[in-house]
Amino acid sequence: MLKRFEQEPADYHGMKYAVGVGNGTDALWLTFLALGIGPGDECLTTTNTFFATAEAIWIANATAVFVDSEERTSCIDPARIEEAITEKTTALVPVHLYGQCADMKPIRKIADKYDLLVIEDNAQAIGAHGDGFPIGELSDAATTSFITQKNPGTCGDGGAVVTNREDVDRAIRRLRNHGSEKRSCHSMGYNSRLDDIHAGVLSAKLKHIDRWNDLRRKWAARYSEGLKEAQHITLPYEKPGYRHVYHLYVIETKRPEQRDVLLDFLNRNGIDAKCHYPIAIHQQAGYPWGKPARIAGPMPNSERNAACDLTSSASARCRMSAFR
Repeated sequence: MLKRFEQEPADYHGMKYAVGVGNGTDALWLTFLALGIGPGDECLTTTNTFFATAEAIWIANATAVFVDSEERTSCIDPARIEEAITEKTTALVPVHLYGQCADMKPIRKIADKYDLLVIEDNAQAIGAHGDGFPIGELSDAATTSFITQKNPGTCGDGGAVVTNREDVDRAIRRLRNHGSEKRSCHSMGYNSRLDDIHAGVLSAKLKHIDRWNDLRRKWAARYSEGLKEAQHITLPYEKPGYRHVYHLYVIETKRPEQRDVLLDFLNRNGIDAKCHYPIAIHQQAGYPWGKPARIAGPMPNSERNAACDLTSSASARCRMSAFR
């Protein structure tokens, strides 16, 4: 079942290969290993993301370098990338946050200029696209997560890597299976296969992902229409020409002190809402935990996003509506 399923995300993304792995974090660090990223290498990414993005860099024994995010999308700011590059920089790791694509065209240009690898963290944006580019087209590989709450999610955990590079596909297949390419023959590897049951669930769901994403977009539009006159919050921004798939519908209060007040008000009135990534990675207690890391300049947008972002119940509502 896994072998049959893997062709489906490859075809869906317009890529040659897809490899199913145990989870989205493994998808990232196995990709780093497959690309030869390791000690002494710097990977530039955003600090306004789930911890696993940086964690995967550290698991590969590379250095995480944090770059500020764009003000309106919360994705990594391409204008801040070039100034963060050093002679040790090996890869750029943009994150498609909340269902919105990062601005991949300038990121690809920077990568070409400095001969850098690009790995897209696409745990939250299956089915999204940018202005004139699909996810995966402008990178060496794109990774995703299939944990239950993702769109689509399986009945437990899972992940995948899509790529046009045969060497990356082959290396990850070997690494995920105890270093084996032939039965009973092993080199050093790991145990991180997407199992057949999850592959079957995902095969059934992937056929519906575009329709379900359309429903998410419909509900997100209704939220935005109803909230357009609200004076103390900023609504999600969708770049012209982009397709946002709203894994999460995230609003932002104008000031940090307003967020907890609004969160309490919503929850007391029966509206499920939570703070999403309320602490930027570089602000986490104990940073950098003995791991190689560097903060590339001021982080005003990332820190404001962390202090002001609030996830409404839109994602849950969209998930429910998708199965009606």
